[in-house]
Amino acid sequence: MAIIKKNEIRAMDSKSMSDKITELNGELIRINAQIAMGTLPENPGRIKEIRKTIARLKTIKKDKEGNNKA
Repeated sequence: MAIIKKNEIRAMDSKSMSDKITELNGELIRINAQIAMGTLPENPGRIKEIRKTIARLKTIKKDKEGNNKA
């Protein structure tokens, strides 16, 4: 999975953002489990990329929800 750009995230609705966050959290847990078992992940840089993407999704989702309430 490639990095999701900000403009692609802004085009998503809240439901698809939540689904993507859940999917990325599952992938992050799987990679962290590999590390805990002592095996190296295929792409160690992917951990940082996933964490940043999750943060980006949550930030934009919260921003959209705030704009809807105001």
